[in-house]
Amino acid sequence: MKKKSRYSFWFLVPALAIFLIFFLIPIIQSFYYSLTVWTFDSTRFCGLNNYITFFKDKSLNSSIPHTLIYAFLTSGLKVVIAFFIAVFLCGKVRAKGFIRSAVFFPNLVSAMAIGLAFSYLMHPTKGLFNHLMTSLGLPAINFLGDEKLALFSIIAVDVWKGLSISLVIYIAGIQSINSNYYEAAQIDGANFWQKIRYITLPLVAPAQNSIIILSLIGGLRSFDLIWAMTGGGPGFSTDVMASVIYKQYAFGFYGLSTAGNVIMLILISLITFPLQHFLNKREEAIQ
Repeated sequence: MKKKSRYSFWFLVPALAIFLIFFLIPIIQSFYYSLTVWTFDSTRFCGLNNYITFFKDKSLNSSIPHTLIYAFLTSGLKVVIAFFIAVFLCGKVRAKGFIRSAVFFPNLVSAMAIGLAFSYLMHPTKGLFNHLMTSLGLPAINFLGDEKLALFSIIAVDVWKGLSISLVIYIAGIQSINSNYYEAAQIDGANFWQKIRYITLPLVAPAQNSIIILSLIGGLRSFDLIWAMTGGGPGFSTDVMASVIYKQYAFGFYGLSTAGNVIMLILISLITFPLQHFLNKREEAIQ
């Protein structure tokens, strides 16, 4: 028995080594360097000064609510919209394959390319969207130049781009449901919405939970699309934590950017671990 357990242990060694080298050690180093003012030549301990600066400076701390708004809105919209599209595509629809390919296409294009394309489409004077609006007699909208609209404009693009992954997971979950449940519900006189509520939603919960966690983490650490479309502007209205960290690093404030990374790691952990626990409990209760 001991020989067998020892034999199994050696299979874990490569995974443990990768976890230690590429995850645990960098996290410990990040915690240390966040307490210092460091360059590539020297390191000076400064205590909690980097964290105090991050939370006191409005240009930095404003990124936290922006990050939360961005993450929760993009995640929530992807979960809801992708579900109904998946239900539609799992039904008797002509050109089902073509529609799936069209929906999945944005995921094949880089976020930077999509961001640059939409920044042109949303241009206040030259953009296609405003040309269409003015041709219909509607006023032009400065999608990315208005501080109140810019973040929500990027959120809309992110949802459009990120629907494909959520859709694939949903379709896999819906297609795994035994058709006997729907046939029994049909015999009992259940309508479309009753089938969705009492069969599809409960049985697709594992897939839905995966989408919630993945899309939320993706939203919390999002950077490339925002940077391509606005660079964090106008002002600081679309700055999220990842873009602020990038700017501080680019300006040479390495300790401050490292503190931002630690704050973002803690924020993601504080949100996702309790949420994962809640979703697992809900899934167990349903089943």
